[in-house]
Amino acid sequence: LQIVDESGGGSVQTGGPLRLSCVTTAYTNCKYDMSWWRQAPGKEREFVAGISSDGTMNFGDSVEGRFTVGQENGKNTISLQTDSLRPEDTAMYYCRARTFGKWCDEYDSWGRGTQVTVSS
Repeated sequence: LQIVDESGGGSVQTGGPLRLSCVTTAYTNCKYDMSWWRQAPGKEREFVAGISSDGTMNFGDSVEGRFTVGQENGKNTISLQTDSLRPEDTAMYYCRARTFGKWCDEYDSWGRGTQVTVSS
């Protein structure tokens, strides 16, 4: 069983920052690909940013240069620092955790989401 838990959403004005956090179940000898996605009403879910098990960071085109990711609390976590927020960043933000490894059960799970609302 893999649990994915997000926190840190909320409402902010244009230009403001928010910090989102996510943690997934930790297993011994497992690797993790952690990522953030978002979905606005009437739109498809899109990739925001992620950290692969080897530490590689990737960002969606719409957020590159404004958002950063980190793993301050371990490989089974991911934080998303959102700066210079825009109204078009308003969406439900989801954390995705993929757990894998030679001695590890494989999981690919999503959290329930945390709402980010940016007002102009």
